[in-house]
Amino acid sequence: MNLHVLYEDNHCIAVAKPPGVPSAHFDGVTETVDRMVRDYLKAKYSKPGNVFLGVVHRLDKPVSGVLLFARTSKAAARLSEQFRLGTVEKRYWAVVEGTVASDAGTWEDWLAKEDSSPTAEIVRPGSAGGKCCRLHYRRLADLAGRTALEIQLETGRRHQIRVQAASRGHPILGDAKYGHPWGHTARIRDAIALHARSLEWEHPTLGTRIRLQCDFPEFWREQFAPLLAMMEENG
Repeated sequence: MNLHVLYEDNHCIAVAKPPGVPSAHFDGVTETVDRMVRDYLKAKYSKPGNVFLGVVHRLDKPVSGVLLFARTSKAAARLSEQFRLGTVEKRYWAVVEGTVASDAGTWEDWLAKEDSSPTAEIVRPGSAGGKCCRLHYRRLADLAGRTALEIQLETGRRHQIRVQAASRGHPILGDAKYGHPWGHTARIRDAIALHARSLEWEHPTLGTRIRLQCDFPEFWREQFAPLLAMMEENG
């Protein structure tokens, strides 16, 4: 699988994560994005042995888009702190089932996920193991019973966008875990219509803000061509 590098310097590297591939090493899975990046760096710089690569955030396996890694331990610590403090701006584009009524809004819920469970769930505020999650959305387009949203995460809980959308009756297309499988379209069964469109962070040594944008996987143009044209016009 070819690696699409969006940004690279001595401290950071950002790539376009393909759908269906885990972000980082997990339960013995051999094909992961972090391994692809390590192999790329070893080959490009002729590095023997292990290559340091700091995993500072993740995208769910079926999600595509901008994925950032650190190339030094100092950069890893500083970037991880930015994600922890919420100073990294994360914007996603999603296609959901149904028509979202409001042009824009905020979704706030409490979310819980046990390590042994493949899914997360909305729980009562203050519940044991629950964490508050919040996102802001803007409607980009709607067509034929589908709505395209731009989503800005304020928090970054696992499966957050997927759960919050599904709990409001608008599951992300293709997301079988939360109510909308692709059905007969088996070729894209490992992908969902959720894309990390852009990421903005402070460079760990220079202090300047860097903003990257990532194009969509090819299946978006195959599945959502008319809707995607409206999204790009309004986005």
